[in-house]
Amino acid sequence: MISVLNVLLVALLAFASASIAAAERLPFTLGVRDSLMIAHSFHNHPSFGPAGGMHGATYTCDVEFCSANLVEETNWVIDIGKASDILADVLSKYNLKNLDEVFPGGEMTTTEFMCKTIHDGIAQRIREDVGDFKGEIRVKLWESHKAWASFVGEV
Repeated sequence: MISVLNVLLVALLAFASASIAAAERLPFTLGVRDSLMIAHSFHNHPSFGPAGGMHGATYTCDVEFCSANLVEETNWVIDIGKASDILADVLSKYNLKNLDEVFPGGEMTTTEFMCKTIHDGIAQRIREDVGDFKGEIRVKLWESHKAWASFVGEV
């Protein structure tokens, strides 16, 4: 029992240390939220059990724009209106769609996969449309109030 508690304590300390280091490195954040409804399957892969077949999901999507500094002229991380518009535009590619059709190559469109996919779409739009954001983007998809996945990466 003690070894299990030690492992949990070490894992918790590692997570807390990483979070503190990230906050010190990129202390400013701006967050926006939207939602999307999708249908998809996991192509009847046995690892997914009953979820392997076609089913639907409603995700809440939180995106944080993280930066070491504020934009000097405006004192913001990123324009909140622009951030909201970009998120809505990226999500529109998947909202009310069957992801098996959006990704016809048999991809397993897990929540983790979709976090990375949404991140990449947002990062591309930031590079094209927002010249003053420097930092990282964190995408978190909530499957429910009990379960989520996230991806963080640079623009």
